Amino acid sequence: MKKAIKISDIQKLAIPALISGIAEPILSITDTIIVGNIPENATISLGAVGIVGSFISMLIWVFGQTRSVIASIIAQAVGQKNLKEIETLPAQGILIIISSSFLIIILTYFNSENLFKFYNASGNLLQFCIDYFNIRVWGLPFTLLTIGIFGIFRGLQNTFYPMIIAIVGASLNIILDIAFVYGIDGFISPMYIKGAAYASLIAQITMAVIAVILLYKKTNIKLAVKLPFNPKIKSFLGMFGNLVIRTASLNVTLYFCNAFATKYGDEFIAAYTIAINLWFLVAFIIDGYSSAGTILSGKLYGEKSYGVLMKFGNDLTKIGIKIGIIMCVIGFIFYYPLGKIFNNNAVVLQEFYNIFWIILAMFPLCSIAFIFDGIYKGLGWMKDLRNVLLFSTFIVFVPFVVLFDHFNLGLHGIFYAFTLWILARSIPLIIKFKKTFNKLS
Repeated sequence: MKKAIKISDIQKLAIPALISGIAEPILSITDTIIVGNIPENATISLGAVGIVGSFISMLIWVFGQTRSVIASIIAQAVGQKNLKEIETLPAQGILIIISSSFLIIILTYFNSENLFKFYNASGNLLQFCIDYFNIRVWGLPFTLLTIGIFGIFRGLQNTFYPMIIAIVGASLNIILDIAFVYGIDGFISPMYIKGAAYASLIAQITMAVIAVILLYKKTNIKLAVKLPFNPKIKSFLGMFGNLVIRTASLNVTLYFCNAFATKYGDEFIAAYTIAINLWFLVAFIIDGYSSAGTILSGKLYGEKSYGVLMKFGNDLTKIGIKIGIIMCVIGFIFYYPLGKIFNNNAVVLQEFYNIFWIILAMFPLCSIAFIFDGIYKGLGWMKDLRNVLLFSTFIVFVPFVVLFDHFNLGLHGIFYAFTLWILARSIPLIIKFKKTFNKLS
Protein backbone atom coordinates (compact mmCIF):
# COMPACT_ATOMS: atom_id res chain seq x y z
CA MET A 1 0.00 0.00 0.00
CA LYS A 2 1.24 3.48 -0.84
CA LYS A 3 2.43 5.57 2.12
CA ALA A 4 0.16 8.30 3.45
CA ILE A 5 0.67 11.87 2.24
CA LYS A 6 2.82 13.79 4.73
CA ILE A 7 1.62 17.12 6.13
CA SER A 8 4.89 18.63 4.90
CA ASP A 9 4.07 17.48 1.35
CA ILE A 10 0.68 19.18 1.60
CA GLN A 11 2.26 22.41 2.87
CA LYS A 12 4.85 22.44 0.05
CA LEU A 13 2.01 22.54 -2.47
CA ALA A 14 -0.54 24.51 -0.45
CA ILE A 15 1.51 27.50 0.69
CA PRO A 16 2.74 28.54 -2.79
CA ALA A 17 -0.78 27.85 -4.15
CA LEU A 18 -2.18 29.99 -1.34
CA ILE A 19 0.09 32.89 -2.29
CA SER A 20 -0.67 32.60 -6.01
CA GLY A 21 -4.40 32.14 -5.33
CA ILE A 22 -4.74 35.47 -3.56
CA ALA A 23 -3.39 37.44 -6.54
CA GLU A 24 -6.84 38.26 -7.94
CA PRO A 25 -8.43 39.21 -4.58
CA ILE A 26 -5.36 41.32 -3.80
CA LEU A 27 -5.89 43.18 -7.08
CA SER A 28 -9.47 43.89 -6.01
CA ILE A 29 -8.61 44.65 -2.37
CA THR A 30 -5.84 47.04 -3.41
CA ASP A 31 -8.29 48.86 -5.67
CA THR A 32 -10.81 48.88 -2.80
CA ILE A 33 -8.41 50.35 -0.22
CA ILE A 34 -6.91 52.98 -2.49
CA VAL A 35 -10.17 54.03 -4.17
CA GLY A 36 -11.96 54.07 -0.80
CA ASN A 37 -9.57 56.80 0.37
CA ILE A 38 -9.50 59.14 -2.63
CA PRO A 39 -10.37 62.80 -1.90
CA GLU A 40 -13.36 62.91 -4.28
CA ASN A 41 -16.47 60.67 -4.28
CA ALA A 42 -14.75 57.96 -2.21
CA THR A 43 -17.94 56.20 -1.08
CA ILE A 44 -19.46 56.05 -4.57
CA SER A 45 -16.14 54.97 -6.09
CA LEU A 46 -15.86 52.22 -3.48
CA GLY A 47 -19.34 50.99 -4.35
CA ALA A 48 -18.48 50.99 -8.08
CA VAL A 49 -15.32 48.95 -7.49
CA GLY A 50 -17.39 46.49 -5.46
CA ILE A 51 -20.07 46.04 -8.12
CA VAL A 52 -17.67 45.80 -11.06
CA GLY A 53 -15.20 43.68 -9.10
CA SER A 54 -17.96 41.21 -8.35
CA PHE A 55 -18.94 40.98 -12.03
CA ILE A 56 -15.33 40.66 -13.20
CA SER A 57 -14.77 37.93 -10.61
CA MET A 58 -17.84 36.16 -11.93
CA LEU A 59 -16.41 36.12 -15.46
CA ILE A 60 -13.03 34.93 -14.21
CA TRP A 61 -14.59 32.19 -12.11
CA VAL A 62 -16.78 30.99 -14.97
CA PHE A 63 -14.10 30.88 -17.64
CA GLY A 64 -11.24 30.28 -15.23
CA GLN A 65 -12.51 26.78 -14.52
CA THR A 66 -9.97 25.71 -17.13
CA ARG A 67 -7.42 25.75 -14.31
CA SER A 68 -9.26 23.10 -12.31
CA VAL A 69 -10.05 20.94 -15.34
CA ILE A 70 -6.51 21.08 -16.73
CA ALA A 71 -5.02 20.44 -13.27
CA SER A 72 -7.34 17.45 -12.74
CA ILE A 73 -6.61 15.84 -16.12
CA ILE A 74 -2.85 16.36 -15.85
CA ALA A 75 -2.69 15.22 -12.19
CA GLN A 76 -4.54 11.99 -13.01
CA ALA A 77 -2.26 11.48 -16.04
CA VAL A 78 0.76 11.90 -13.74
CA GLY A 79 -0.69 9.25 -11.41
CA GLN A 80 -1.34 6.92 -14.36
CA LYS A 81 2.09 7.74 -15.88
CA ASN A 82 0.61 8.65 -19.29
CA LEU A 83 1.38 12.37 -19.44
CA LYS A 84 2.47 12.13 -23.08
CA GLU A 85 -1.09 11.35 -24.15
CA ILE A 86 -2.50 14.65 -22.95
CA GLU A 87 0.32 17.07 -23.87
CA THR A 88 -1.71 18.72 -26.64
CA LEU A 89 -4.86 19.15 -24.53
CA PRO A 90 -4.00 22.26 -22.43
CA ALA A 91 -3.30 24.48 -25.45
CA GLN A 92 -6.53 23.39 -27.13
CA GLY A 93 -8.56 23.99 -23.99
CA ILE A 94 -7.02 27.39 -23.30
CA LEU A 95 -7.62 28.51 -26.91
CA ILE A 96 -11.31 27.59 -26.72
CA ILE A 97 -11.80 29.51 -23.47
CA ILE A 98 -9.88 32.63 -24.49
CA SER A 99 -11.75 32.77 -27.81
CA SER A 100 -15.03 32.63 -25.89
CA SER A 101 -13.89 35.45 -23.60
CA PHE A 102 -13.58 37.87 -26.52
CA LEU A 103 -17.25 37.32 -27.32
CA ILE A 104 -18.09 38.17 -23.71
CA ILE A 105 -15.99 41.34 -23.91
CA ILE A 106 -17.82 42.53 -27.04
CA LEU A 107 -21.23 41.83 -25.54
CA THR A 108 -20.52 43.53 -22.20
CA TYR A 109 -18.33 46.45 -23.30
CA PHE A 110 -21.01 47.91 -25.56
CA ASN A 111 -23.78 47.19 -23.06
CA SER A 112 -22.07 48.16 -19.81
CA GLU A 113 -24.70 50.81 -18.95
CA ASN A 114 -27.58 48.31 -19.12
CA LEU A 115 -25.43 45.70 -17.39
CA PHE A 116 -24.86 47.79 -14.28
CA LYS A 117 -28.38 49.17 -14.22
CA PHE A 118 -29.24 45.50 -13.68
CA TYR A 119 -27.20 45.77 -10.46
CA ASN A 120 -29.41 48.69 -9.35
CA ALA A 121 -26.66 51.23 -10.07
CA SER A 122 -27.74 54.73 -11.10
CA GLY A 123 -26.45 58.31 -11.30
CA ASN A 124 -22.77 58.80 -10.46
CA LEU A 125 -22.50 55.23 -9.20
CA LEU A 126 -23.56 53.94 -12.62
CA GLN A 127 -21.10 56.19 -14.46
CA PHE A 128 -18.23 55.16 -12.20
CA CYS A 129 -19.10 51.49 -12.80
CA ILE A 130 -18.96 52.04 -16.57
CA ASP A 131 -15.66 53.95 -16.41
CA TYR A 132 -13.99 51.28 -14.27
CA PHE A 133 -15.40 48.27 -16.12
CA ASN A 134 -14.67 49.46 -19.69
CA ILE A 135 -10.97 49.46 -18.85
CA ARG A 136 -10.69 46.40 -16.60
CA VAL A 137 -12.65 44.05 -18.86
CA TRP A 138 -9.79 44.00 -21.40
CA GLY A 139 -7.67 42.17 -18.86
CA LEU A 140 -9.97 39.14 -19.00
CA PRO A 141 -8.19 37.19 -21.83
CA PHE A 142 -4.80 37.75 -20.18
CA THR A 143 -6.08 36.57 -16.80
CA LEU A 144 -7.64 33.46 -18.36
CA LEU A 145 -4.35 32.66 -20.12
CA THR A 146 -2.52 32.98 -16.80
CA ILE A 147 -5.09 30.83 -15.00
CA GLY A 148 -4.85 28.12 -17.68
CA ILE A 149 -1.08 28.01 -17.30
CA PHE A 150 -1.49 27.86 -13.51
CA GLY A 151 -3.61 24.74 -14.10
CA ILE A 152 -0.77 23.14 -16.11
CA PHE A 153 1.77 23.83 -13.38
CA ARG A 154 -0.56 22.54 -10.65
CA GLY A 155 -1.30 19.35 -12.56
CA LEU A 156 2.46 18.80 -12.76
CA GLN A 157 2.62 19.12 -8.94
CA ASN A 158 4.26 22.54 -9.15
CA THR A 159 2.78 25.52 -7.32
CA PHE A 160 6.05 27.48 -7.03
CA TYR A 161 5.99 29.22 -10.42
CA PRO A 162 2.35 30.35 -10.11
CA MET A 163 3.37 31.86 -6.76
CA ILE A 164 6.20 33.84 -8.37
CA ILE A 165 3.90 35.11 -11.11
CA ALA A 166 1.26 36.13 -8.59
CA ILE A 167 3.75 37.99 -6.36
CA VAL A 168 5.05 39.99 -9.32
CA GLY A 169 1.50 40.82 -10.49
CA ALA A 170 0.20 41.83 -7.06
CA SER A 171 3.28 43.95 -6.29
CA LEU A 172 3.10 45.72 -9.63
CA ASN A 173 -0.61 46.40 -9.13
CA ILE A 174 -0.02 48.04 -5.74
CA ILE A 175 2.72 50.32 -7.13
CA LEU A 176 0.68 51.33 -10.19
CA ASP A 177 -2.49 51.80 -8.13
CA ILE A 178 -0.79 54.40 -5.95
CA ALA A 179 0.81 56.13 -8.95
CA PHE A 180 -2.27 56.19 -11.20
CA VAL A 181 -5.04 56.81 -8.64
CA TYR A 182 -3.35 59.57 -6.63
CA GLY A 183 -0.96 60.75 -9.33
CA ILE A 184 2.69 61.78 -9.14
CA ASP A 185 3.39 65.51 -9.08
CA GLY A 186 4.90 66.64 -12.36
CA PHE A 187 4.55 63.21 -14.01
CA ILE A 188 1.08 61.65 -13.72
CA SER A 189 -2.21 63.43 -13.09
CA PRO A 190 -4.59 61.73 -10.61
CA MET A 191 -6.92 59.38 -12.51
CA TYR A 192 -8.90 58.17 -9.46
CA ILE A 193 -11.09 55.15 -10.25
CA LYS A 194 -9.87 54.92 -13.88
CA GLY A 195 -6.30 54.77 -12.58
CA ALA A 196 -7.15 51.73 -10.47
CA ALA A 197 -8.55 50.01 -13.56
CA TYR A 198 -5.43 50.76 -15.65
CA ALA A 199 -3.19 49.48 -12.86
CA SER A 200 -5.04 46.16 -12.71
CA LEU A 201 -4.99 45.81 -16.51
CA ILE A 202 -1.23 46.31 -16.76
CA ALA A 203 -0.64 43.86 -13.90
CA GLN A 204 -2.80 41.22 -15.63
CA ILE A 205 -0.91 41.60 -18.92
CA THR A 206 2.44 41.35 -17.13
CA MET A 207 1.41 38.16 -15.30
CA ALA A 208 0.33 36.55 -18.59
CA VAL A 209 3.67 37.34 -20.26
CA ILE A 210 5.68 35.90 -17.36
CA ALA A 211 3.45 32.81 -17.23
CA VAL A 212 4.05 32.04 -20.92
CA ILE A 213 7.81 32.48 -20.54
CA LEU A 214 8.01 30.16 -17.53
CA LEU A 215 5.80 27.56 -19.19
CA TYR A 216 8.13 27.35 -22.18
CA LYS A 217 11.29 27.37 -20.07
CA LYS A 218 10.22 24.94 -17.33
CA THR A 219 7.88 22.38 -18.95
CA ASN A 220 7.50 20.30 -22.09
CA ILE A 221 3.91 21.48 -22.56
CA LYS A 222 3.55 24.22 -25.17
CA LEU A 223 0.74 26.55 -26.20
CA ALA A 224 0.99 25.81 -29.92
CA VAL A 225 -2.38 24.38 -30.92
CA LYS A 226 -2.09 21.11 -32.83
CA LEU A 227 -4.88 19.28 -34.64
CA PRO A 228 -6.65 16.93 -34.49
CA PHE A 229 -8.18 17.58 -31.11
CA ASN A 230 -6.90 15.44 -28.26
CA PRO A 231 -9.22 12.46 -27.54
CA LYS A 232 -9.69 13.83 -24.01
CA ILE A 233 -11.04 17.18 -25.27
CA LYS A 234 -14.57 15.78 -24.92
CA SER A 235 -13.89 14.96 -21.27
CA PHE A 236 -12.34 18.43 -20.86
CA LEU A 237 -15.43 20.16 -22.27
CA GLY A 238 -17.76 17.98 -20.19
CA MET A 239 -15.97 18.82 -16.94
CA PHE A 240 -15.66 22.46 -17.94
CA GLY A 241 -19.38 22.65 -18.78
CA ASN A 242 -20.35 21.23 -15.39
CA LEU A 243 -18.04 23.69 -13.63
CA VAL A 244 -19.43 26.58 -15.67
CA ILE A 245 -22.97 25.73 -14.56
CA ARG A 246 -21.68 25.39 -11.00
CA THR A 247 -19.89 28.72 -11.16
CA ALA A 248 -22.88 30.42 -12.77
CA SER A 249 -24.92 29.26 -9.77
CA LEU A 250 -22.28 30.69 -7.46
CA ASN A 251 -22.48 34.00 -9.26
CA VAL A 252 -26.26 34.08 -8.96
CA THR A 253 -25.58 34.16 -5.23
CA LEU A 254 -23.13 37.04 -5.57
CA TYR A 255 -25.51 38.91 -7.89
CA PHE A 256 -28.31 38.80 -5.30
CA CYS A 257 -25.86 39.94 -2.63
CA ASN A 258 -24.76 42.94 -4.73
CA ALA A 259 -28.24 43.81 -5.95
CA PHE A 260 -29.78 43.85 -2.46
CA ALA A 261 -26.82 45.74 -0.94
CA THR A 262 -27.04 48.36 -3.71
CA LYS A 263 -30.79 48.69 -3.15
CA TYR A 264 -30.20 49.56 0.51
CA GLY A 265 -28.06 52.61 -0.43
CA ASP A 266 -24.52 53.85 -1.20
CA GLU A 267 -23.22 53.33 2.35
CA PHE A 268 -24.58 49.78 2.41
CA ILE A 269 -22.98 48.72 -0.88
CA ALA A 270 -19.71 50.29 0.29
CA ALA A 271 -19.85 48.36 3.58
CA TYR A 272 -20.76 45.17 1.73
CA THR A 273 -17.82 45.73 -0.64
CA ILE A 274 -15.36 45.89 2.26
CA ALA A 275 -16.84 42.78 3.90
CA ILE A 276 -17.03 40.63 0.78
CA ASN A 277 -13.49 41.55 -0.30
CA LEU A 278 -12.17 40.41 3.07
CA TRP A 279 -14.20 37.22 2.69
CA PHE A 280 -12.67 36.70 -0.78
CA LEU A 281 -9.17 37.19 0.62
CA VAL A 282 -9.60 34.53 3.29
CA ALA A 283 -11.48 32.29 0.85
CA PHE A 284 -8.51 32.33 -1.50
CA ILE A 285 -6.09 31.73 1.37
CA ILE A 286 -8.03 28.58 2.27
CA ASP A 287 -8.23 27.80 -1.44
CA GLY A 288 -4.46 27.24 -1.42
CA TYR A 289 -5.16 24.06 0.50
CA SER A 290 -8.04 23.31 -1.84
CA SER A 291 -5.52 23.44 -4.69
CA ALA A 292 -3.33 20.93 -2.86
CA GLY A 293 -6.50 18.81 -2.62
CA THR A 294 -6.98 18.98 -6.39
CA ILE A 295 -3.37 18.14 -7.18
CA LEU A 296 -2.87 15.24 -4.77
CA SER A 297 -6.37 13.71 -4.93
CA GLY A 298 -6.12 13.61 -8.73
CA LYS A 299 -2.76 11.87 -8.54
CA LEU A 300 -3.91 9.40 -5.87
CA TYR A 301 -7.13 8.68 -7.76
CA GLY A 302 -5.13 8.02 -10.92
CA GLU A 303 -2.95 5.59 -8.93
CA LYS A 304 -6.08 4.00 -7.37
CA SER A 305 -4.60 4.59 -3.90
CA TYR A 306 -8.05 4.88 -2.32
CA GLY A 307 -7.08 4.29 1.31
CA VAL A 308 -4.39 6.95 1.14
CA LEU A 309 -6.86 9.26 -0.56
CA MET A 310 -9.37 8.81 2.28
CA LYS A 311 -6.79 9.66 4.93
CA PHE A 312 -5.53 12.58 2.86
CA GLY A 313 -9.06 14.02 2.67
CA ASN A 314 -9.46 13.79 6.45
CA ASP A 315 -6.05 15.35 7.13
CA LEU A 316 -6.64 18.18 4.68
CA THR A 317 -10.04 18.95 6.20
CA LYS A 318 -8.49 19.26 9.67
CA ILE A 319 -5.84 21.63 8.32
CA GLY A 320 -8.49 23.71 6.53
CA ILE A 321 -10.61 24.05 9.68
CA LYS A 322 -7.54 25.15 11.68
CA ILE A 323 -6.73 27.79 9.04
CA GLY A 324 -10.34 29.00 9.14
CA ILE A 325 -10.24 29.33 12.94
CA ILE A 326 -6.92 31.21 12.80
CA MET A 327 -8.34 33.64 10.24
CA CYS A 328 -11.41 34.09 12.41
CA VAL A 329 -9.32 34.94 15.48
CA ILE A 330 -7.12 37.36 13.52
CA GLY A 331 -10.24 39.06 12.19
CA PHE A 332 -11.63 39.60 15.69
CA ILE A 333 -8.30 40.94 16.96
CA PHE A 334 -8.14 43.53 14.16
CA TYR A 335 -11.91 44.01 13.93
CA TYR A 336 -11.99 47.81 14.00
CA PRO A 337 -8.64 48.69 12.40
CA LEU A 338 -9.52 46.59 9.32
CA GLY A 339 -12.55 48.71 8.48
CA LYS A 340 -10.63 51.97 8.76
CA ILE A 341 -8.08 50.79 6.22
CA PHE A 342 -10.77 50.79 3.54
CA ASN A 343 -12.86 53.88 4.31
CA ASN A 344 -13.34 56.68 6.86
CA ASN A 345 -17.07 57.30 6.37
CA ALA A 346 -18.69 56.78 9.79
CA VAL A 347 -21.93 55.32 8.39
CA VAL A 348 -20.08 52.91 6.08
CA LEU A 349 -17.84 51.74 8.92
CA GLN A 350 -20.75 51.22 11.31
CA GLU A 351 -22.63 49.07 8.77
CA PHE A 352 -19.45 47.09 8.15
CA TYR A 353 -18.85 46.52 11.87
CA ASN A 354 -22.47 45.39 12.31
CA ILE A 355 -22.02 42.43 9.93
CA PHE A 356 -18.32 41.60 9.91
CA TRP A 357 -18.71 39.11 12.78
CA ILE A 358 -20.90 36.94 10.51
CA ILE A 359 -18.11 36.83 7.91
CA LEU A 360 -15.59 35.80 10.56
CA ALA A 361 -17.83 33.07 11.97
CA MET A 362 -18.17 31.62 8.46
CA PHE A 363 -14.45 31.01 7.92
CA PRO A 364 -14.22 27.50 9.49
CA LEU A 365 -17.35 26.46 7.56
CA CYS A 366 -15.93 27.90 4.34
CA SER A 367 -12.76 25.86 4.80
CA ILE A 368 -14.74 22.60 4.64
CA ALA A 369 -16.61 23.65 1.50
CA PHE A 370 -13.45 24.81 -0.29
CA ILE A 371 -11.34 21.80 0.70
CA PHE A 372 -13.91 19.37 -0.70
CA ASP A 373 -14.40 21.53 -3.80
CA GLY A 374 -10.70 21.02 -4.49
CA ILE A 375 -10.76 17.28 -3.81
CA TYR A 376 -13.78 16.74 -6.05
CA LYS A 377 -12.08 18.71 -8.85
CA GLY A 378 -9.04 16.47 -8.59
CA LEU A 379 -11.27 13.39 -8.78
CA GLY A 380 -13.03 14.81 -11.83
CA TRP A 381 -16.40 14.72 -10.03
CA MET A 382 -17.57 17.99 -11.56
CA LYS A 383 -21.18 16.83 -11.93
CA ASP A 384 -21.48 16.52 -8.14
CA LEU A 385 -20.08 20.01 -7.65
CA ARG A 386 -22.59 21.31 -10.19
CA ASN A 387 -25.57 19.67 -8.51
CA VAL A 388 -24.57 20.81 -5.02
CA LEU A 389 -24.21 24.44 -6.12
CA LEU A 390 -27.55 24.38 -7.94
CA PHE A 391 -29.21 23.05 -4.78
CA SER A 392 -27.48 25.40 -2.35
CA THR A 393 -28.12 28.46 -4.52
CA PHE A 394 -31.69 28.02 -5.73
CA ILE A 395 -33.18 25.89 -2.96
CA VAL A 396 -31.35 27.45 -0.02
CA PHE A 397 -29.77 30.86 -0.68
CA VAL A 398 -32.24 32.62 -2.98
CA PRO A 399 -35.40 31.82 -0.95
CA PHE A 400 -33.71 32.80 2.32
CA VAL A 401 -32.14 36.06 1.08
CA VAL A 402 -35.54 37.13 -0.31
CA LEU A 403 -37.22 36.12 2.97
CA PHE A 404 -34.69 38.02 5.09
CA ASP A 405 -35.06 41.08 2.86
CA HIS A 406 -38.83 40.90 3.36
CA PHE A 407 -38.24 41.15 7.12
CA ASN A 408 -35.89 44.14 6.58
CA LEU A 409 -32.76 42.46 7.93
CA GLY A 410 -30.56 44.44 5.51
CA LEU A 411 -26.94 43.33 5.25
CA HIS A 412 -27.49 40.90 8.12
CA GLY A 413 -30.02 39.04 5.99
CA ILE A 414 -27.58 38.80 3.08
CA PHE A 415 -24.87 37.22 5.20
CA TYR A 416 -27.23 34.97 7.17
CA ALA A 417 -28.37 33.52 3.83
CA PHE A 418 -24.74 33.33 2.72
CA THR A 419 -23.89 31.22 5.78
CA LEU A 420 -26.74 28.79 5.04
CA TRP A 421 -25.47 28.59 1.48
CA ILE A 422 -22.01 27.55 2.69
CA LEU A 423 -23.49 24.85 4.91
CA ALA A 424 -25.62 23.49 2.07
CA ARG A 425 -22.48 23.29 -0.11
CA SER A 426 -20.40 21.44 2.47
CA ILE A 427 -22.55 18.69 3.92
CA PRO A 428 -23.45 16.71 0.73
CA LEU A 429 -19.80 16.71 -0.44
CA ILE A 430 -18.55 15.31 2.87
CA ILE A 431 -21.20 12.58 2.94
CA LYS A 432 -20.51 11.28 -0.60
CA PHE A 433 -16.72 11.39 -0.22
CA LYS A 434 -16.72 9.39 3.00
CA LYS A 435 -19.35 6.94 1.77
CA THR A 436 -17.47 6.26 -1.49
CA PHE A 437 -13.95 5.85 -0.16
CA ASN A 438 -14.89 4.00 3.02
CA LYS A 439 -16.16 1.26 0.69
CA LEU A 440 -13.17 1.37 -1.69
CA SER A 441 -10.53 1.42 1.06
